[in-house]
Amino acid sequence: MQVLKGKTVCGGIATGYIRIYEKENAIEKRIICDIDNEILRFHKAKETAFIQLTEVARQTECEYGNIQAEIFEAQKMLLTDEAFLDAILEVITGQKVNAEYAVSVICEQFYDSFSKLEEEYFRARAIDIKDISDRLLSILCNTEIKMLSAASAIIMAYQLTPSQVMGFAEKKPAGIVTENDSVHSHTAIVAKTMNIPMITGIKIKKEWNGKQVVVDTESGNVLIEPDKQTITKYQNNMQCEQEKRKQLEKYRGVETINKYGKKINLYANIGDTSDVESAIRNDAEGIGLLRSEFLYLQAKDYPKEETLFFHYKKVVESMKQKRVVIRTIDIGADKQADYFELEQETNPAMGYRAIRICLTKEEVFKTQLRAILRASVYGNVDVMFPMITSVWEIRKIKEILRNVKKELDVEKVAYGHVKIGIMIETPAAVIISDLLAGEVDFFSIGTNDLTQYTLAVDRQNPKLDAFYDSRHEAVLRMIHMTVENAHKAGITVGICGELASDLTLTDTFMEFGIDDLSVLPTEILKVREKITK
Repeated sequence: MQVLKGKTVCGGIATGYIRIYEKENAIEKRIICDIDNEILRFHKAKETAFIQLTEVARQTECEYGNIQAEIFEAQKMLLTDEAFLDAILEVITGQKVNAEYAVSVICEQFYDSFSKLEEEYFRARAIDIKDISDRLLSILCNTEIKMLSAASAIIMAYQLTPSQVMGFAEKKPAGIVTENDSVHSHTAIVAKTMNIPMITGIKIKKEWNGKQVVVDTESGNVLIEPDKQTITKYQNNMQCEQEKRKQLEKYRGVETINKYGKKINLYANIGDTSDVESAIRNDAEGIGLLRSEFLYLQAKDYPKEETLFFHYKKVVESMKQKRVVIRTIDIGADKQADYFELEQETNPAMGYRAIRICLTKEEVFKTQLRAILRASVYGNVDVMFPMITSVWEIRKIKEILRNVKKELDVEKVAYGHVKIGIMIETPAAVIISDLLAGEVDFFSIGTNDLTQYTLAVDRQNPKLDAFYDSRHEAVLRMIHMTVENAHKAGITVGICGELASDLTLTDTFMEFGIDDLSVLPTEILKVREKITK
């Protein structure tokens, strides 16, 4: 038995037989005499692709909701992008070659450009370009897009596109294993929506085709040719998991009240507007953390106020008066956007990032605050600021916020009442949490960074995994201290880091007096069960 370690994209256990999906052969380059006709062929293919994507989006919305359908709507926009289209036409006319070759060359260039960017959010967009390329080429070559569908099979591929995964709709495979997908990609979103266990980061070998395999997303392991005892163990685990999921359904709609009689607000963490539907489907009582930087990481330039407002409004309206906490941009460190022109730093985790960027790029900050305030009219919105270490930072933030409100008042633009909160994610913030509590309406403890800074362990460095212990007594004492200081000041305090879903600590957090927990949407019912038992 061979055991390989990857990254979990979508949870669950799967057993079955490997089916390798191999990349299509390269497109042949042909010299063309009738260039006008070749351009016409390309335009017709583009129009056909647009119609196909419209239908795919419609079907996806009917079966899985509008958030997933937006993936294909976004692909349609690429078919109207002048830079993309002009580049293809330039290859056709300049090199006098067939449209298929021009499409393959330009799409490969665009794909390479995106996939080589450092930020994972940008790399995740590369797969959408590949999806468009496959669609255009299938039309030009008069072949259907290959839809993989093999029930009880484990699909293995270098990379899959959203369209290919959507092809599983009628006969879903038991699981998916890929070599080079992003956990933030549109492919990942579709897999999660269809609830297909998926692991990425595994080097695929052709000789595995047809061999038995186990996909264990809890450990991130892929087991090639497991023995009978292992297969039996995992099949039993799958039956237990199915039974557990059925049992968890009885907690849907149940008020989250702990054994002390205290109501706990159980929220969802989301990193993109596409996650909202998952939060709703899993019965979240609100959004405890909307990581707003996703819009900045996907953009080529600073997003306009209207763009930000549109996305925030969409989330807020979807949650129908349930609380939505929008964290202001947390750019920097491992999250880079070229147009911010951030200099390379020796120690970026402790460098120019998050609120430090906002307070020195005030116009960028004000644009986001305007969009958040405007969206607050459509529901229950609070704003939260990351990486706070000093009282003066909060006072400066509040001054900027007051000025933004004055601008909106002058413009007669409506906004709602927005509470102000901060992330407690540094030892400095914990130590002066009694002072910080007097300045804000709520705290949210980010245990991921709090652990990193408390233990002096870079959580991005895999060599230090054994030293990164979020259950360390020092971390727990800091959480307890923060809760005590928050309650003394009469404000609420929650946890939005990964530790919030650690069921081994749920009772401890209840004893501390935590007011709310914000977890991944798929963890909500599990945590509710633990709290209410």
